[in-house]
Amino acid sequence: MAGIDGTIFTIGHSTRSIQEFVEILRNAGVTQLIDVRSIPRSRTNPQFNLDTLPATLAEYQINHIFLKELGGRRPRQAALDPRTNDFWQNQSFHNYADYATTAPFQAGLQELLTRSDGKSSAIMCAEAVWWRCHRRIIADYLLHAGRSVIHLMARDQSQPAKITAVAVDVGPILHYPKGSDANFQKGTESDRDT
Repeated sequence: MAGIDGTIFTIGHSTRSIQEFVEILRNAGVTQLIDVRSIPRSRTNPQFNLDTLPATLAEYQINHIFLKELGGRRPRQAALDPRTNDFWQNQSFHNYADYATTAPFQAGLQELLTRSDGKSSAIMCAEAVWWRCHRRIIADYLLHAGRSVIHLMARDQSQPAKITAVAVDVGPILHYPKGSDANFQKGTESDRDT
């Protein structure tokens, strides 16, 4: 399972040991980890702190890049009609979907696409499961850009990403209106834990 064909993986570090985390990445053939956390440190899991993680990963020939423009925990975007992304009942997802329409997000996305060209890359946040993390919205944008995305769950467990069913293509931007029946792609995942 190698990502040099344009596939980008996603992973959440959760409470894993660094050895387990690296084993999952290596099993997938990942050689570049793109960190999309807003707060790149953890009191309970210091092995994933920004001041130590890059050096640790380098020991395993995995490059680390911190891409703060794609970090989660975004405030409301007052200039955007709140109905644009009202499919997301969870306010943090709604806020992130709104943020994804902004120039800083789009610049971060372009940087992610450029840096992952020809490299087996994974994006990482702290949340273990993709459907409870802003990685799911980043994955939608990657799919929209023509990339394949695979969510890494465990060493031998992964899940191909599918674009959120209600996503509406508005040029380079996606909208998630409530009640949309404009299925972007047939057979997409349901709205889990929103």
